[in-house]
Amino acid sequence: MGAELRARKEKGVGGIPIRLRKGLNKILLYSLVFIFVIAVVAPFLWMTISSISPQVELTTKPPHWFPETPTLIRFAALIFGSDTGKSMPVATERFVSALLNSIVVSITTTILCIAAGVSAAYALARLPVPGERHFLIGMLGAQMLPRIVIIIPLFFQMKAINLIDTRIGLIIIYSGFMLPTVIWIMHSYFQTIPMDLEEAAMIDGCSRFSALIRIILPLSGPGIVAVAAFTFLSSWNEFFISLIMTTSQAKTITVIITEFATQFGVDYGLMATGGVIGSIPPILLAFSLQRYIVKGLTSGAVKG
Repeated sequence: MGAELRARKEKGVGGIPIRLRKGLNKILLYSLVFIFVIAVVAPFLWMTISSISPQVELTTKPPHWFPETPTLIRFAALIFGSDTGKSMPVATERFVSALLNSIVVSITTTILCIAAGVSAAYALARLPVPGERHFLIGMLGAQMLPRIVIIIPLFFQMKAINLIDTRIGLIIIYSGFMLPTVIWIMHSYFQTIPMDLEEAAMIDGCSRFSALIRIILPLSGPGIVAVAAFTFLSSWNEFFISLIMTTSQAKTITVIITEFATQFGVDYGLMATGGVIGSIPPILLAFSLQRYIVKGLTSGAVKG
């Protein structure tokens, strides 16, 4: 009887042995992960190859993965100017300026959102704010509104106060769009921190602000890092608003890359090169803060 029961357990459901079924499940899982990784990495890999491939090799059929004569002339054209002896789009001369615009706008937006968002989230999580629930739901509802719906009135508002084609204008708009997300995430994160810690600190003589600075913020480090990285990446990758709100001086890297065209057509090699350069800061940020980002988002996901 025991041998028969053991044989049934080994066969599992449908007559398939349990070990074989587990092995098939692992193979299926690893195959799906592999396909997903290829789908994510392959475009970036092809973009990198296109950035170092001569124009002649980019137009060959069938295309090949590894260029026979790799060149860095496009990187030199974008970073040091178009003085390379070849006809380059006018946008290459403004690429470094656009890169600087993206850096300044993204960093400033991140600092403002962290300062304002953390303060608002702490107030909503700890202080008796009237209508707290309605305020949070209202912010969530505002986030659901498509940006294309409000872009026209937003454009006229920014034009009325002379902030079109300025870094300050982009910072204000980006901060307005990112603040609700920062407040939501940090509000959930603050609720996971016991209030007893603050009460103990205030009993020892700390004010509420001092308790926030000395106790809560150090404990909220992973959450703050997560929302800071999310805000920076969202600001850096933003295209639609920058396209509408800038004309020449304040264009960001996502917009300037689309202007790599001459009278002879679009230079896809330069676009790929600009994409590689523009993707370096987000990739470095994501890899360096990966542990804190995952910990911060998962810790604030469940109220403990």
